[in-house]
Amino acid sequence: TLTTPTATADRSFAVAVHPLLASAPRLAGLMAGRPGRIIAVTSTGARRVVPRYAGAGIAKAALEALVRYLAAELAGQGITVNAVSAAKLDKGDGSMPAELAKTLAARTPGGRLTTPEDIADVVSLLCADEAGWLQGQILTVDGGLGLLAG
Repeated sequence: TLTTPTATADRSFAVAVHPLLASAPRLAGLMAGRPGRIIAVTSTGARRVVPRYAGAGIAKAALEALVRYLAAELAGQGITVNAVSAAKLDKGDGSMPAELAKTLAARTPGGRLTTPEDIADVVSLLCADEAGWLQGQILTVDGGLGLLAG
C-alpha cells in the first residue's frame, strides 16, 4: 500500500514544484533580451525509490519534468533551464545519523558525502558562459554514489 498521505504529497509539490512554476514567467521577463539561467535543485529520489520519500520523490520527479518543459519553452529566448540533483547531503549539522553518514560515505567512490558547497559549485558551473548550450539537463552531484550497484 502507498504510505504517503495526500497532505504530505501536496506539501511536497507546494515546496518543490510550485515556486518554479509560478515564478518562471517573471524570471523570463527579468532576463528578457539577454542570456539567462534558471537552475532548480532536485534529488536522486526523483529517479530512485527511497524509503519513506514517496511524496517528495514524486514532487521532485515533477520538478525535473518542469525543468525539461521550461527548457524547451525558454531556449529561444537565450535562457537555459537545468537542475542539479543531489543524493543525501552532509549539512554538517549532525542531522543525519552518524552510522548512516559513515555507511553512505564508505559506498561513495569520492569517499565522502555530498555537501551544500558541492551543489553550489555545480550551480556556479551551470551559470558559466561555457554552459550556455546545456539545456533541460539534470546533473547528478553525488561523488559517484549513484554509479555503484546495490
